[in-house]
Amino acid sequence: MLTIEIPGRQTLELKYLVLDFNGTLAQDGKLLPDIAPRLNLLANQLQVYIVSADTFGSVEKELEEVNCEVKIIGPDLQNKAKYEFIKTLNCVHVVAIGNGYNDSLMLKNSALGLGVIQAEGASSDTIKAAAVVGTDVRDLLDLLIYPDRLKATLRN
Repeated sequence: MLTIEIPGRQTLELKYLVLDFNGTLAQDGKLLPDIAPRLNLLANQLQVYIVSADTFGSVEKELEEVNCEVKIIGPDLQNKAKYEFIKTLNCVHVVAIGNGYNDSLMLKNSALGLGVIQAEGASSDTIKAAAVVGTDVRDLLDLLIYPDRLKATLRN
């Protein structure tokens, strides 16, 4: 578990890291550089799940070296499918990261939603649902690795 005390706000007791794949961890189905080491480091404290429609059919191959579970979702109502998945984990213990419209409910209903705007852009609904927005997923993962950075962003 990863416990993060946010001054003037709630204490986060995170157990699960749930991430989108394409647009968040990958571009055109290929894992971005320097992602695997960060996810493996976080897997020492959090159960890591990658939830994806696997548009390019590459998610499992790209994540072979990552200590995570892959959840493939269908092509329809993906925003609801991702939300239903985090509900099975108990949303109050979930940190979620995504960029697409299908990530908006997941970010809105998790204990900590992190939105990312990278090469594929990001849905405005997802950005509005996020507690923190970044321009590189590596920076968002680093907020969890170095939680004082997150405290500085979210404190009241």
